[in-house]
Amino acid sequence: MMVKRFTLLFSLLFVFSCSAEAQLLKKAKGLLGGKGFSKEEAANALKEAFIQGTGKGVDVLSQANGYLGNPEVKIPIPEDAKNVEKKLRALGLGNEVDKAIESLNRAAEDAAVEAKDIFIDAIKAITITDAINIVKGNKDAGTRILESKTTNDLTAKFSPIIEASLSKVNATKYWSDVMDKYNKIPFVKKVETDLTAYVTQQAIDGLFVMIAKEELNIRQNPAARTTDLLQKVFK
Repeated sequence: MMVKRFTLLFSLLFVFSCSAEAQLLKKAKGLLGGKGFSKEEAANALKEAFIQGTGKGVDVLSQANGYLGNPEVKIPIPEDAKNVEKKLRALGLGNEVDKAIESLNRAAEDAAVEAKDIFIDAIKAITITDAINIVKGNKDAGTRILESKTTNDLTAKFSPIIEASLSKVNATKYWSDVMDKYNKIPFVKKVETDLTAYVTQQAIDGLFVMIAKEELNIRQNPAARTTDLLQKVFK
């Protein structure tokens, strides 16, 4: 019901002329039980919601085990190296594989905090049209719009950080150890994975998984609306 009311309010305020806006706003207020809000308030509420949601998502992922301890976003061995994992575990080298997997996730956790400023800049640029599309769209519509606006910037910023983080947490060493052991197995096809590109993409994908969860939480859970404006608009 909230989404229907919110959507209708946006439609009323957006598609008609300024001369009719006062009358339409009165009707819109009636739809909201007398507690109306302007289109600017609505857009600002969405921005508040996403700053809140992205901040929480980033905070969760950037702490220890933010990626590694969450099955939804945990970074696995790259697909082209699955056979590596299988063979090494069969040879009793599972501990080496586990160290490599852990290090990939530690690198992502180390880099995740850098996403905040990129998200905030993109959120501040959300337009009334974006806001309407978010309200009228699916439960993760805001996340998808944010994804389209930030993925290139995130990739550019994450890549060097991930590369440095891979070295910092010894991921490069562990990965090299695993690959060296695998490539010494007779007759196997050598695997050459761009580790930085892989972990960067996985880290970014994980961020949007968490942001989508926070978006849904704010849409559905009144307790998640922690400001007066969020409570007013998302009633």
